[in-house]
Amino acid sequence: MSEDRKPHRREQILQALALMLEEDSGKRITTAALARQVGVSEAALYRHFPSKARMFEGLIDYIEETIFARVTRILEDVPDATTRCGTILALLLGFAEKNPGLARVMGGDVLTGETARLRQRVNQLFERLEMQLKQILREAELREGRRPTIPASAAANLLAAQAEGRISQYVRSDFKRLPTEHWEDQWSLLSAHLLRAAVQPA
Repeated sequence: MSEDRKPHRREQILQALALMLEEDSGKRITTAALARQVGVSEAALYRHFPSKARMFEGLIDYIEETIFARVTRILEDVPDATTRCGTILALLLGFAEKNPGLARVMGGDVLTGETARLRQRVNQLFERLEMQLKQILREAELREGRRPTIPASAAANLLAAQAEGRISQYVRSDFKRLPTEHWEDQWSLLSAHLLRAAVQPA
């Protein structure tokens, strides 16, 4: 019976940590405070997670799994490159907006003072997204006869930086400046200049 409860308790701990990151913005989360939030002892926390770093890793795992599962569906369902990129960025911004505590993890501020491995994991998440955008833009020439107006790597970096910047503003404003605010107008501007017809050889 205890084994059946273990996954549920782990999930409960991670949910409590995400909630504390949202409600106690700017404060350092201690295992003692987290244990009180969950209603267990610190020793019980450590039975499920050997360290606080592993708890943060659990949150990062959830972020990665959720976002990239949806990215896979977008690639299956959306045919054209511009709409693919826009849908992926809207997904990222919407996910951060709906999950303020996780947005702090994505923004990296809450990981200051924690192990460098955690910051590397978040960095890899955004690098993976940027690589996905770059691949979509590169494939546009083969699939649609269109290519980025600037090199694909530069265009993908611009799009990823736009999303990262909106998430950072959201966290820095204590969740007042929503990541999706003005996004439709901003994406309209970005997408209008993202691709152009590929020049065919004479």
